[in-house]
Amino acid sequence: MLVDSHCHLDFPDLAGRLPEILERMRLNDVGCAVCIGVNLEDFPRVLALAEAHPHLYATVGVHPEYTDAEEPDEAKLVALAAHPKVIAIGETGLDYYWQKDRPEWQRDRFRRHIRAAVASGKPLVVHMRDAAEDTLRILAEEGAPSVGGVMHCFTETWEVARQALDLGFYISFSGIVTFKSALAIKEAAQRTPLDRILIETDSPYLAPVPHRGKTNEPAYVRHVAEEIARLRQLSPEEVGAATTANFFSLFKHAIRPQQS
Repeated sequence: MLVDSHCHLDFPDLAGRLPEILERMRLNDVGCAVCIGVNLEDFPRVLALAEAHPHLYATVGVHPEYTDAEEPDEAKLVALAAHPKVIAIGETGLDYYWQKDRPEWQRDRFRRHIRAAVASGKPLVVHMRDAAEDTLRILAEEGAPSVGGVMHCFTETWEVARQALDLGFYISFSGIVTFKSALAIKEAAQRTPLDRILIETDSPYLAPVPHRGKTNEPAYVRHVAEEIARLRQLSPEEVGAATTANFFSLFKHAIRPQQS
């Protein structure tokens, strides 16, 4: 079984085709997927997906690119995270690529998410772009290692991955690892311990080869597993088994589905 640890099934590109997307998940042995919250306004529809399907889960958080969204406070995040189908706090983090001018509000918002994760006892889903130094520093300062989490859609160097691993975090690879030009990411996928790797699609974005340029979906996470297997000279089945075990080790509130 494979797990897509990060997708956006509530986004318009996917929401209108949900039955066929879920069927393709089944046909590709993708037994579980996490629908990621990116703002509080749309969280109800993310949660509704998780409530309606036993093999889907949700997270709650406000993405750093959502500058005009409702600002979360720690208490509200903790309250929303108490739902049994909410397995993590996030997507949260820092993005200095799209938001260069006012990083202070990003750092403050990120700290609130980390404190909520510590208070709720649920791990973090971390977005990090052009902000590795501050991201890792704030995670350490706010005690994030006590709950852990995942560096989602990892696009940094092995050295950054190593520092995140030292904080107790997992590294999640997306379809970018299949791109020929992604040499640093391929190196990180080779060197990250197998028991600390997750796989994801970030769908509807970043479709892997051979679907690059098309709308991504959870079924395509198998191509991520296959590329990591190729890089590490393992079988896709070994990578699938390891990353699935890692998922349920990190997200302890997720229940592994019974396989027929």
